[in-house]
Amino acid sequence: MAGLKYKILQAGFEMLAATHLTGLIRRFSASKGVIFTLHRVLPDRPAAFAPNAILQITPEFLEQAILACRENDIDIVDLSEARKRIQSSDKTKKFAVLTFDDAYRDNLQFALPILQKHQCPFTLFVPTAFPDGEGDIWWQALEDIIAQHPSVEIDINGTPTEFSAQDADEKENAFNEIYWHMRKMPEQDRVRLMHGFAQAYGYDLRKQCRDLIMSWDELKAFASDPLCTIGAHTVQHFELKKLEADEAKAEILTSFDVLEQKLGKRPTHFSYPLGGPLSAGKREFDMAAELGIETAVTTRPGGLYHEHAQHLTALPRISLNGHFQKQRFLDVFLTGAIFTAQAGMKKVNID
Repeated sequence: MAGLKYKILQAGFEMLAATHLTGLIRRFSASKGVIFTLHRVLPDRPAAFAPNAILQITPEFLEQAILACRENDIDIVDLSEARKRIQSSDKTKKFAVLTFDDAYRDNLQFALPILQKHQCPFTLFVPTAFPDGEGDIWWQALEDIIAQHPSVEIDINGTPTEFSAQDADEKENAFNEIYWHMRKMPEQDRVRLMHGFAQAYGYDLRKQCRDLIMSWDELKAFASDPLCTIGAHTVQHFELKKLEADEAKAEILTSFDVLEQKLGKRPTHFSYPLGGPLSAGKREFDMAAELGIETAVTTRPGGLYHEHAQHLTALPRISLNGHFQKQRFLDVFLTGAIFTAQAGMKKVNID
């Protein structure tokens, strides 16, 4: 199903890129700009089985995206400047915002030099348990375990269930079945299941976290760059919609407190973990607004409009998806109205 979805999307991207209409759409659209979601930046191409490759782009593609903005006279701005332009009732220059989720160490190694080279402001959203070395990057752990074994067994609804994983197709099927089973579980139940699964296969979740994520010392150096804005991303990277209201609020507030304590400055921007309709909705958007957060970003697709001035804690983002790393697609990515159409023509999507 996921493969078919991406084939359909890719066909749409190819058609739009071939027509060269994106510039006209962007010019006459009311969309003021776009916010991009990025995660990992790595020079290596993914393996044949790599379901998380959607979260990974190359340094070359990041640089191409930056150059595409500049060539199309699109300002790259930080989130505070984006907020000002959204709130302005006047026609403002088109803009793009670069945001990175989770604080992967490869952002320091491979993304930062490119951002510095082109003097691009950006935001890094940090789940505070991750630089503590105590976070669960469970989606990558699940991929790693399945990649390393010809079959895996895990409890599904109280029944030990074995999945064959002899080749890339079987591994993909096993990943999808287990991933979506975990996504539907309460967070604490998912944590227990993932920890038991990792232990059964000798996978060290704490070491994985320390290997993949910047330490606090690295984050301090990263955050000291004037191009960088640090934003909050909860403590445990839990899907807030699954939590009771007091738990969700604590996840948000504690992450702001820890970042202020560790880095010396209180953030004003926030990213909802996973960020889609299953993970954050109106309750969470209202909660962020009540807490006085300047902006909060989702992963719901769409461009940015003046109407978002009344919904600054429900801002859409466009994923620079690892499956779409073609230079000719960048003009599509830069056209927020296309992604608003993908979202059912809803300028503000809070349902």
